[in-house]
Amino acid sequence: MRAIRVTANGGPEVLEETEAKAPEPGSGQLLVRVAAAGVNFIDTYQRSGIYSMQLPFIPGSEGAGEVIAVGPDVTGHSVGDRVAWASAPGSYAEQVLVPAGQAVAVPDGVDQRTAAAAMLQGLTAHYLVTSTYPIRTGETALVHAAAGGMGLLLTQLIKSRGGNVLGTVSTGEKEKLARQAGADEIIRYTEADIAAEVDDLTDGRGVDVVYDGVGKSTFDASLASLRPRGMLVLFGAASGPVPPLDPQKLNSAGSVFLTRPSLGHHLLTRKELEWRAGDLFSWIGSGALTIRIGATYSLGEARSAHEDLEGRRTTGKVLLIP
Repeated sequence: MRAIRVTANGGPEVLEETEAKAPEPGSGQLLVRVAAAGVNFIDTYQRSGIYSMQLPFIPGSEGAGEVIAVGPDVTGHSVGDRVAWASAPGSYAEQVLVPAGQAVAVPDGVDQRTAAAAMLQGLTAHYLVTSTYPIRTGETALVHAAAGGMGLLLTQLIKSRGGNVLGTVSTGEKEKLARQAGADEIIRYTEADIAAEVDDLTDGRGVDVVYDGVGKSTFDASLASLRPRGMLVLFGAASGPVPPLDPQKLNSAGSVFLTRPSLGHHLLTRKELEWRAGDLFSWIGSGALTIRIGATYSLGEARSAHEDLEGRRTTGKVLLIP
C-alpha cells in the first residue's frame, strides 16, 4: 500500500510518500481501507518533534473508510461496514489498523469525507462546549481562528446552546465564513488589539470563556479578554506552545481559571465516545451542524497540506484522499 512516512523530525519536507507493507489486523483491530484522512495540527506537532514519536512513523490519526478485514475478538463490526475514527495512528495511508473500540459506525446519509472531517475536531468541539465549559444561554465566548475547522464547529455549537460568539480572523474572506457559521462579532486580529476590542464589544465586562487553539500568539490577549472568574480553555498550540506561566497572572487577570484539556481524557469509555459521536452525526444528518471541507489533497500532496495548514491558508477542514 502507499503511505506517508516520517523518518526524521522537521518541516513539511520530511513527509515522504512510500510503499509500505499492508498491515494485518490483530486482536481487537479492524483493517480499514481509508476513504479520507483528516489533517490536523497535532500531526504537525508530531512531524516536527514538538510531540515525541518513535521514528519512523506514519502520521495521521483521523479518518473514515470501509472495513476490509476483522481481527480476532472483535464484536459489533463486520467487513463492509463504514466506520470513522479519531484515534488510529498511521491514518495517512491507503489502509490502517483501527482499534475496534475507537471506531464508530457512519450512519446512512453521512458520506465518508464528511465523517472523516467531523471526528477529531467535532469530538473536540463537543467536549469543549458540553464538558470543559458548558456554554449557557446568554453567555459570550471568544473563539480564536473562527474560520478554521475547529472555529467553525465551535461557533455553530455555541450558538446552538444559546451563546454569543466573538470570533477572531485575519481576512475578509474568513470573516464571511465565520459570520455564516453564526459569529455575532468579528475581530480582525491583524488590524486591531484583541483584548481592547473585546472590552469594547462587551462594555468592559469581558467574555465568559475563551476557546484558544492558537496558543503562544494569542494567550496573553485571551487572559486579558476574560471577565472576573472567567475561564481560558487552551486546547491547542497552532502558533507554538505557551511559555511557562506564573500562577499569579491568573489572579491579576481577575481570579480566572485556566485549563488545558485533551480529547483522550474526554473519551475514557466507549459510552462517552458513542454519546459524542452520536450527537455529531445526528446534528450533521439533520442539517443542524455543517461540516466545511475547505481543501482536499491526494496522499502524495501531504507536504502541501501541512504547508497550507501551518501557513494559515486553509479554512474549514483539510483532508487527504488516498
